[in-house]
Amino acid sequence: MQKVHSFTVLPTLPEALKDLQTIAGNMFWCWNPEYSRIFQRIDAKLWEQTGHNPIKLLNTVSQEKLDKLAENQGFIASLSKAVDKLNTYLRSKAPYDYYRGDSDNPVIAYFSAEFGLHGSLPLYAGGLGILAGDHLKSASDLALPLVGVGLLYQKGYFRQTLNIDGLQQEKYAENEFHNMAMELVRDDSGQPLRILVEYPGRIVQAQIWRTRVGRIDLYLLDTNIDENSSADRMTTAMLYGGDIELRIRQEILLGIGGLRALHAVGIDPIVCHMNEGHAAFLSLERILRLKQQSDISFEEAVEATRAGNIFTVHTPVKAGNDEFSPEIIDKYFGDYYHRLGMSREYFLSLGRVFSDDPTETFKMPVLALRLSACSNGVSKLHGEVSRNMWSCLWPAVPVDEVPIDSITNGVHIKSWVSEELGTLYEKYFGLSWADGIADASVWEHIDEIPDEEFWRTHLHAKDHLIAFVRQRAKRQMQRQGTYHSQDHEVENLLNPEILTIGFARRFATYKRGDLLLRDPERLIKLLTDPEKPVQIIFAGKAHPRDREGKQIIQNIIRFAAEHNLQNRLVFLEDYDMSIAKVLVRAVDIWLNNPRRPLEASGTSGMKAAINGAINLSVKDGWWCEGYHPDCGWSIGADSVHEKAEYQDLADFNSLFRVLENEVVPLYYRRSHDNLPRGWIHKMKNSIKLIAPVFNTDRMVGEYAEKFYIPSVARWRRLNDNNLQAARELAQWKQKIHEYWSQVSVNDVEIHHEPKGNNGDTIEVGSRIEVSAKVDMGVLSPEDVRVQAYMGELGAWENMKKGRAFDMQPEKSGSNGQCLFTGKIRCQKAGKQGIAVRVVPYHRNLVNTAEMSLVHWEKHNTLKPVTTPS
Repeated sequence: MQKVHSFTVLPTLPEALKDLQTIAGNMFWCWNPEYSRIFQRIDAKLWEQTGHNPIKLLNTVSQEKLDKLAENQGFIASLSKAVDKLNTYLRSKAPYDYYRGDSDNPVIAYFSAEFGLHGSLPLYAGGLGILAGDHLKSASDLALPLVGVGLLYQKGYFRQTLNIDGLQQEKYAENEFHNMAMELVRDDSGQPLRILVEYPGRIVQAQIWRTRVGRIDLYLLDTNIDENSSADRMTTAMLYGGDIELRIRQEILLGIGGLRALHAVGIDPIVCHMNEGHAAFLSLERILRLKQQSDISFEEAVEATRAGNIFTVHTPVKAGNDEFSPEIIDKYFGDYYHRLGMSREYFLSLGRVFSDDPTETFKMPVLALRLSACSNGVSKLHGEVSRNMWSCLWPAVPVDEVPIDSITNGVHIKSWVSEELGTLYEKYFGLSWADGIADASVWEHIDEIPDEEFWRTHLHAKDHLIAFVRQRAKRQMQRQGTYHSQDHEVENLLNPEILTIGFARRFATYKRGDLLLRDPERLIKLLTDPEKPVQIIFAGKAHPRDREGKQIIQNIIRFAAEHNLQNRLVFLEDYDMSIAKVLVRAVDIWLNNPRRPLEASGTSGMKAAINGAINLSVKDGWWCEGYHPDCGWSIGADSVHEKAEYQDLADFNSLFRVLENEVVPLYYRRSHDNLPRGWIHKMKNSIKLIAPVFNTDRMVGEYAEKFYIPSVARWRRLNDNNLQAARELAQWKQKIHEYWSQVSVNDVEIHHEPKGNNGDTIEVGSRIEVSAKVDMGVLSPEDVRVQAYMGELGAWENMKKGRAFDMQPEKSGSNGQCLFTGKIRCQKAGKQGIAVRVVPYHRNLVNTAEMSLVHWEKHNTLKPVTTPS
């Protein structure tokens, strides 16, 4: 085959239009709708054909149109205003601008396998990536010194088509990097900057691309270069595709290669935030790099680097947690063991729950949990589920104290709110409403919007939605070859006057996309009621290897066809961000019915809520916190049934009771002026109660205050003075592990104020005095915390919702024994229990559970029963 020298010919931007390249090259445009209007004015038809991709638009528009625009003074004025807005944004102060100090270098690196910024950058599969994109956008708005790191996929995630029988088919479209908002990073000589990553028996090169997201840079790694073998070029071919070896190569590239890419561009982050476990190998690379720079042991390097690692876990579903066999780890990390200065067994133990089980797989979440100072779930319930799920890593620690916190997800409101509603917000909230997104007082102004104006805006969005659905359905029928026989049906699809339910998400089985179909007759009756009908729009993809998920999609489509309900039940193919935006901005009800508690958070309902849609959802994920009777409806009970079939049936019945008895009647209840004022009131409450809390400005600010800023301080404390504090902490931990077996709790005594004849009954407010003798061995009282642990007692004498109270050392004996005492004020009625424990303590520990070492008193202690006074 002949050698082909490729090059790209682009239109020449007239001097007056040079700023178009500036605003198109920064993704800031995608959350500021006036920029889209500028690009649309260039060529409205081409703007649609390019998928609202400004770079591709500028690369393909005719030179004649550009030359003509250069003479249009109105357009030039709009362009000048747009570039001024961008420059002002980049220069202006924001809440975390102070945290940059004198350096322009980011101190926080955010690693994610996918980023969903806009449909023109198809580097995402679903919620994880869209959350990552929203994280970057809010980090930019808040001026947080953060940088993003990911992979640049040649094909991205699959495009979905549905055949005439409803069967999902996948195809992969090639991404054209020259038509995307990114630039190749080059070295001082102008050559592409590259990093090296070791794979078995070979070195692989990756080049680095940069995308600008407001104030934030996102760096993306790409192995599709001539110097790599064809197999290695495929490492970044597609997202979540291929076999287990492709997955480990991608995760090595993301974690290890991503960190090397940052160093190559001159960024040495203090904090590394892993968005899910895909990037967990970066924790090992940080250790290796520090060992190469300093005369330091592995254990000391762990303490120094762990202080700056943060891990966010996203799913309690096993399929979402990557794990690799010992053989695969040996193949890819055999040389890495020795470079780190550790044995194979110790390396594998870092990724195992049970370190002495030679057959256990190497789990990425376990590696991340072991080597991160801070970890969190993505909602309060998910934090609780994660603590239970991973409590085996801290076997002696009460589940409530397992060191996995929670920070509930949010959405980037300016990216998801409709332009029409945003205009209403400006009119009634003020021009700077978006600067106070997390301020509840801003959203109180929603009540000032007249119901007529608010409802008119919503109906306009529904009109747009239905036109969009009909256009997509027409395109789908044309592709299937059925349009000419069904063209009349397209015009009858949906009705803007009818109550419209949206259900759009990944079609995993636990999300129960076909729950509504359990009783076909009941659903048909709901959809076809002559006075109060309902219509439903479905959208979503199943993973290519998820046969059950594909079957659910097919069941929905077949159901509509078999019962001639295509005008009431529609399934939109190829769900992506553009479809999501149209749906969440226009539906009346957003339905979410996962099998509790398998939904980590969910964010689609938040996007719908800020646009006035009302959530109807199982109380799982974020809805446990977001639900209030004034702003939405809940499905089912808070409990979880052991049998999934029973839970599905109970939730189905609850769902239909709410729909039939509450949702449908409220929507169709009209006042004398034909306005559904009760419904509008609930819509406004949905916005008012949900928007100020479930947004990424609040979320990123919470990460900053709870994790980022403390982690930077901790990292600096441990790494200053030639790593002195890290060395001391590692040596102290070694001492604790060596002598912990000598520690024991003995002779616990509990004294309290008895009531009546029963010495085990006391009143609320009574004071309890606790003392214990602790055998310390060679350790000193400064090495430990002795605590009275008090909590509610269950039927089996198990303690829950416990709280620890520090006891103070009183005197030490010559035999290494020390007396500790403490006082507790009993604040709660009911059956309570007290136990005494001892845990290691050091000022540089993140928490007392960190070492998973606890000694409890060996015998039962007194369990006083309290009664209200």
